[in-house]
Amino acid sequence: MSPDYTPTPLVKLTHPEWSKNAVIYQINTRQFTPDGTFKAAESRLPRLKDLGADILWLMPIHEIGQKNRKGTLGSPYAVKDYYSVNPEFGRLADLKHFVQAAHELGMYVILDFVPNHTAWDSVLAGEHPDWFSRNWKGDFHPTPWWDWSDIIDLDYSKLEVREYVSAAMQYWVRETDIDGYRCDVAGFVPTDFWNVLRKELDAIKPVFMLAEWEARDLHAEAFDMTYAWTWYDTMLNIAKGEWDVSHLFIYYSWNEKAYPFDIMRMLFVSNHDKNAWNGTQFEQFGDTTEAVIALSVVSEGVPLVYNSQEAGEPKRLSFFEKDPIEWKEHPIGALYKKLFALKKKNTALWNAHWGARMIHVPNSAPLKVFSFVRQNEKDKIFAVFNFSTELQNVTFEESLFHGRYTEYISGQPAELSAASKIELQPWDYRIFVK
Repeated sequence: MSPDYTPTPLVKLTHPEWSKNAVIYQINTRQFTPDGTFKAAESRLPRLKDLGADILWLMPIHEIGQKNRKGTLGSPYAVKDYYSVNPEFGRLADLKHFVQAAHELGMYVILDFVPNHTAWDSVLAGEHPDWFSRNWKGDFHPTPWWDWSDIIDLDYSKLEVREYVSAAMQYWVRETDIDGYRCDVAGFVPTDFWNVLRKELDAIKPVFMLAEWEARDLHAEAFDMTYAWTWYDTMLNIAKGEWDVSHLFIYYSWNEKAYPFDIMRMLFVSNHDKNAWNGTQFEQFGDTTEAVIALSVVSEGVPLVYNSQEAGEPKRLSFFEKDPIEWKEHPIGALYKKLFALKKKNTALWNAHWGARMIHVPNSAPLKVFSFVRQNEKDKIFAVFNFSTELQNVTFEESLFHGRYTEYISGQPAELSAASKIELQPWDYRIFVK
């Protein structure tokens, strides 16, 4: 008998229909409002709706451990009790009301869950010390090689650990009607656990799952979306002038060939880790910030806004102390709002199988200028980015980009052909829409 080489799809899960053109917004509840509560955050939901946010990612909402705590308030990723609500943020009823209010506005809520480890003085450490991994001395220990001194690792070789964590994650979906999870260091937890858990959660309601990890296999049965750390690092090196556009070809080649099409990868200019430990969006990307934001929205992927980006917050938000955001109108917020409106309207820019692939359009400055088309039967965009410190007058090859468009940011009409030349200032870009 001949071997069966019939292709089988890697992605076996079903993405919720509402995620087809969604963008994601991360809320650091402690810093999001002066009060730092769910009630106060709820009052800001209409503004997030107006921005264009769809999926609201709440950073961990659980009570934080005291033992080996970092700073005054501690890290929300050092969880004391998976079934608790941090009193700093309010009560369980407040969280439920926040979720309900988000749903009424047509938005969805995912909770940040920390399954790899707990606080040293967690409920589980007291009641089930045998559920934790041990170091060579036989003691509890943080995740190896990291400076996470405020946490200790769970042992997923224990069936009881898997059952307990699964039950806790099911509880929050049932009790508060949340729509899924962002899972902290998801790659440190066995994939076979995630594959079973996703089925358990989907049996309650269709959920959306985001893994803080970058791995193809997580997409098969467990996660709708993974992080695109590689994209971020590539854009950062380009912004610093250390890499050219050829490194973007590497990222998008892997994205197209090594990953299945029907997935989502999260593209971000900032998040809680980058903001706190590496720098604000402006510290990291400087003059390239707006172009990198635009690419995060119109290329393949799901864009993330970390709270404070749209307000142009100039400082890094403290991780272990209260450090409220200074909210104000800012051009970055207006840019995100405009770009999100395009993503929702233009079907070529939709997520996973609902959207269209990027097709490279060769140009006369291949190491400086990044250009591509995304198109389907209904919609099309032609995007051009000057990722260099020099003025570029660019021409393009082949005929894929030809046609009549509107340049989206300026609103100006444009007819593009083989004779067309586009002038781009340093770090400038154009998004042509038809």
